Amino acid sequence: MDQKRGRASGRGSGMKADILAWLVERGDYVSGQELCEHFGVSRTAVWKAIRQLKEEGCRIEAVQNRGYLLLDTLDAYGADELKGLIHTKWAGRKLSYFDVLGSTNAQAKAEAENGAAHGTLVVADMQTAGRGRRSRSWVSPAKTNLYFTIVLKPDFPPEKASMLTLVMAHGAARAIQEETGLACGIKWPNDIVVKGKKICGILTEMSAERGYIHYVVIGVGVNVRQQEFPTEVADKATCLDAECENRVSRSALLAGIMEAFEEDYESFASAGDLSVLKESYDRMLVNLDRQVCVLDPKEEFKGVARGITDTGELLVEKENGETVQVYAGEVSVRGIYGYV
Repeated sequence: MDQKRGRASGRGSGMKADILAWLVERGDYVSGQELCEHFGVSRTAVWKAIRQLKEEGCRIEAVQNRGYLLLDTLDAYGADELKGLIHTKWAGRKLSYFDVLGSTNAQAKAEAENGAAHGTLVVADMQTAGRGRRSRSWVSPAKTNLYFTIVLKPDFPPEKASMLTLVMAHGAARAIQEETGLACGIKWPNDIVVKGKKICGILTEMSAERGYIHYVVIGVGVNVRQQEFPTEVADKATCLDAECENRVSRSALLAGIMEAFEEDYESFASAGDLSVLKESYDRMLVNLDRQVCVLDPKEEFKGVARGITDTGELLVEKENGETVQVYAGEVSVRGIYGYV
């Protein structure tokens, strides 16, 4: 870590993030005196920062004449932890963190209206008014899951914005697999599933006028800790802790999702469509080559899912042999015998 950078940012809440990053990088005991000299602060300031990190969930051991040792950060979750872990170029580099918030999407839209930069990330430990598609409520308890929304200000036309939901689903699924080792599938267009149950939902909203996007916000909720799900979704939902052998760090997972999404977004923006992600997306599509029921208000029908198009529509081969493109929105697709 660059010493000048450490001194410049080693004040206030920012110092916590720098101390945490320093402890992670060292992986051994670091004396209080070394921290004082490195960040140019007093022993009292270091002690306060360590105490705050402990309160936020970091397990830090303090041994006389040896210093501080970071044992783990699995339960550490806050602005400082996230800033210390997110190393992207733009996705999540500007962070707004809240212990309690009505809705990260609502907050992100408000910040976008007030000039928030492309890539601004809004994160809440708890939501009181979380919601999913079709205005369904999204249960959002504290110290349990990931709830976040990213602000995007793309320079492509509004008709391409619907593809961003698939870009986020692809990136989030990749990151969850990388962080947990679990095989993740995507239930088109916006649900991520593990072992046939929903682990993550995505809600994309846009403000635009003819031919021009003001902003897009993509909200994501990932079930992480063990929890009791509402009766109506108890048989369809699961959490990472229930399916993974190792306990998952929420901070590390969110940082991983930002990294994967940034990479996928740039590939998508460069290509102008999903052609560069299509093959990988299809491999994760849980309904690929399986029977599905398309719940379209105009016409409910059954068929076999054959993957997505370059622009994100689901290809469904109907029982009469005709292949049709199913568009996202108010259309829902499920398996013949259940959720997937």
